[in-house]
Amino acid sequence: MNWFGIGKTRSKLGRYIDQHGISQKELEKAGVSKATVSRLCSSDEHQPTISTARKIIKFLKKFDKGIDYDNFWSM
Repeated sequence: MNWFGIGKTRSKLGRYIDQHGISQKELEKAGVSKATVSRLCSSDEHQPTISTARKIIKFLKKFDKGIDYDNFWSM
């Protein structure tokens, strides 16, 4: 289901932030570039670096303490 971008494909991360009302712009506050956020939210084929994944998970833990890398990527 596409909440914000009709017809856009979404990754597990993209679907998660959509379902929790977190914008990609807000996710950039984790210290990750707009291009990286866009890439990671659009396809599960894109894998972040450990550093980038750590920043995203740390940011998302503000909303959901139970979130972890395995929710989105196999590290």
